[in-house]
Amino acid sequence: MKSDEFRRLGHALVDWIATYRDELATRPVMSRVRPGEIRARLPEAPPEHGDGAGDLVALLEREVLPGITHWNHPSFFAYFPSNTSYASILGDLACAGLGAQGMSWQTSPAATEIEEVMMDWLRQMVGLSPAWTGVIQDTASTATLGALICARERASDLAQTTTGLQGDGAPLVVYASAQAHSSIEKATALAGFGKAHLRQIVTDGRYAMRVDALRGAIDEDLAAGRVPCAIVATAGTTNTTAFDPIAEIVDAAREHGIWVHVDAAMAGTAMILPECRALWDGVEGADSLVFNPHKWMGAGFDLSASYCRDPQHLIRVMGTNPAYLRTQEDGGVSNFRDWHIPLGRRFRALKLWFYLLDAGVEGIRARLRRDLANAQWLAEQVGAAPWWQVVAPVQLQTVCIRHAPAGLDEHALAIHNLGIARAINDSGAAYLTPSVVDGKQIIRVSIGAEHTERAHVAALWAALQGAAR
Repeated sequence: MKSDEFRRLGHALVDWIATYRDELATRPVMSRVRPGEIRARLPEAPPEHGDGAGDLVALLEREVLPGITHWNHPSFFAYFPSNTSYASILGDLACAGLGAQGMSWQTSPAATEIEEVMMDWLRQMVGLSPAWTGVIQDTASTATLGALICARERASDLAQTTTGLQGDGAPLVVYASAQAHSSIEKATALAGFGKAHLRQIVTDGRYAMRVDALRGAIDEDLAAGRVPCAIVATAGTTNTTAFDPIAEIVDAAREHGIWVHVDAAMAGTAMILPECRALWDGVEGADSLVFNPHKWMGAGFDLSASYCRDPQHLIRVMGTNPAYLRTQEDGGVSNFRDWHIPLGRRFRALKLWFYLLDAGVEGIRARLRRDLANAQWLAEQVGAAPWWQVVAPVQLQTVCIRHAPAGLDEHALAIHNLGIARAINDSGAAYLTPSVVDGKQIIRVSIGAEHTERAHVAALWAALQGAAR
């Protein structure tokens, strides 16, 4: 492809994206294709001879859009917000155009230093102290895996430099809420602890970790000769956006030198609001934390903000120093290849920078407060309607509800509420996710798309009531 064709197609693609976004509200939210339908549209073999990219816009319309679920649709209420602002799209375009490789400072100094500034801006925005140092990762799952590896190496006195997991030391144990994200279980397995050494601690009536049960599990493991290694405290669980009592967890951890990692993947964005910071009280006592600006905030997937209090330990665990990567600047700069698992890294900080320049902190706060108000409004409507229930505290933007008419047992209620969710999703008017809390089938409404206004939430509530009837 020559530059003139790139200009022509690039302009057409930007126009197409803007039109797609302008018309997004008119599209069904969830893709309606069947398994294998998109694959069947494509040739089985690659082209032997390239003849130009052709009409990319037509390809997108014909082959891609039918298989897209529209996460930025104003009636997207499923899973979690995943906002991709226009400014972050431009940052991704610049990132791809530059093709920078940011594994070391010398390979692209701007990629490193702009990332350092962006991570410090984020730190200030969520009210963390200067004791925290951040690095961009792809997802919270990767950041949590890295944190558990760091915890493992602190507890084992850097066993990776000697016998690794083949040594004869006592088993190391990880603790997390029973409501913690599935990535915790996965990271426990991948970091070598073994799933048998993950303790899923019971929760209280608000679905937060019970610290008395945590202390009991720690004492039990100590008595059995096992080593308590890490606690993952969740600040905003996936199911109900519950907050573990981080300050109490930190107190329990300090007694035994246990690493504390805070998983605030979606809810960390709420800490841009000073009035929400009490929800993660005690976070300054943790060793590591992660939240995702690519979710509710709007920086565009993928961009996860991973913070630690001891970057030198992180570098000791993650660092490598082969001769072909050494430079004369190494002693005075950050080489982010040594801060996480991958060697190569994209210039993700560009899209965060562009986004923050465009939105500003107060602009983000205004949108978050709008979403919180909309969630409270929906909870009030549900709570006042016959047979409808709000089944978990509404602490941020997630509202967990169900319709429970009299005379139905739990099995029938499960079928009934799944039917409501399916009717909404199949209609194309909105998209939400069913889930299970305390063995009860519920409907989860996650409010937070960039363009979701009160009218969209009201339309969802009307649709829910209609489906229930």
